[in-house]
Amino acid sequence: MRLLITLFILAFAQLFFNVAAASPHAPVNASSLKAEKKSAREDERRKRRPVKTTTKKSRLTAVQKFKLKKQTKTETALHKTTSKKSPLKLSAKKYGHQRLAKKTPEIAVDDEALALTGIKMSKAHRQRYQKARETAMTKLMGQLGKPYQWGGTSPHTGFDCSGLVWYAYKDLVKFKFPRTANEMYHLRDAAPIKREMLEKGDLVFFRINNRGTADHVGVYLGNGKFIQSPRTGKDIQISALGEDYWQKHYVGARRMMTPKTIR
Repeated sequence: MRLLITLFILAFAQLFFNVAAASPHAPVNASSLKAEKKSAREDERRKRRPVKTTTKKSRLTAVQKFKLKKQTKTETALHKTTSKKSPLKLSAKKYGHQRLAKKTPEIAVDDEALALTGIKMSKAHRQRYQKARETAMTKLMGQLGKPYQWGGTSPHTGFDCSGLVWYAYKDLVKFKFPRTANEMYHLRDAAPIKREMLEKGDLVFFRINNRGTADHVGVYLGNGKFIQSPRTGKDIQISALGEDYWQKHYVGARRMMTPKTIR
């Protein structure tokens, strides 16, 4: 009997303690509870929501890929266009040989003229130039063996060096032909010529007596030879330009007669 009473008391005490624990010690604030629930929901949403920077980065990469793809297509199309042969190039290849064949005679004439003067000219002009040059050579060679004459300019009186050249060229060129060797050397209408480029009819100049830049002149005949009227007591003769004496006193050469200067 005592045992039952004791168990009853213990059960009642346990029930009393449970009710006391379940009862609130302080009033519950409804607003704070709502705030806590709201913050909990926002935290949960943040965890579930993807990061914006990552999404933006992936979109940027896609745009870049699209632009790169478009640029590649454009470059490919451009390469195909430029690689195609244009009609102009095709026509040049197709008809180039025909044009060359039609102009062959004219080209041959120009090549011959270049060999003589270095200037292109027509066949008629080339013939006139050759005739004028041969006329000068004939006049010069016709004076071989005649004595030197200071100041002479005529076959009847004889020639000095510049008088002989003046006599051969004065009627064949457009410009006024000078009389002395130094004036001929400085003539603007006559182009200076290098020694290795000398041609028949070019004037060769020497400085022998130290009078001006040039005080002696002759006419080049080709093959290293030139015709001259040397000095008092000597006859008009042909000399070798390669002789030591003439090499020592050589100062230059000029081309008086060209296709542009002949009459």
